[in-house]
Amino acid sequence: MQLVIRQFRPSDGDAIRALFADGIQEHINPSFTHAMRQPPYFVLTLLLGVAGYLLGGWLLAACLAAVWPGLVYCCCYELYAGFVRARLRTDMRDIQRSYLSDPDNTFLVAEAEVNGRPRCMGMVAVEGKTETGSGRRYGELFRMIVSSECRRAGLGTRLAHSAVDFCKERGFFKVVLETSSTQRSAVALYYKMGFMLTHTHTDTEAPQWVTKLTKVTVLRMEKTF
Repeated sequence: MQLVIRQFRPSDGDAIRALFADGIQEHINPSFTHAMRQPPYFVLTLLLGVAGYLLGGWLLAACLAAVWPGLVYCCCYELYAGFVRARLRTDMRDIQRSYLSDPDNTFLVAEAEVNGRPRCMGMVAVEGKTETGSGRRYGELFRMIVSSECRRAGLGTRLAHSAVDFCKERGFFKVVLETSSTQRSAVALYYKMGFMLTHTHTDTEAPQWVTKLTKVTVLRMEKTF
């Protein structure tokens, strides 16, 4: 598959928004699996099942045992689906205005020809910012998504390098990004490219209690030139 990385065009809008939604929401199930593998969550599910059995038999046991996993799944769903809803109302609603009206910003699209028709297979955005205190300019990487059809083919690496190269061309002194702890492939890629972990937090689009129940942590990473 021949891929070309180019700047976003207005005609890409619907395809890019669909790719964005799919790419973010595919993390719902992995985050749920990660959360339920935590010993306290497993024990709580087991205790609820036992309590249900003692109180009313197997049917109640099954119902009570499903309550906690159900709540955790709803939280994982809201964490990622809520993020998609919020972004589609803001920067992803008008990508041209959000990222291409300022020379220090960019929105790159990976395009491939599939069955004779061009398709958007990946994306990455950069927004230029000013560091508080020093006044120096840096770039923040956003919306790094690769289609499931192009995984393990090096597209993520190409997109990330393209974003970093843009930051260098603009004279930024560093590039920063945030990703979730469950996105292990992305985290491994960033470490391989020389990014360092600088901060972790749980501030997301979702309420704090929702984020905490998912056991997802936001990782802030940066690469200095």
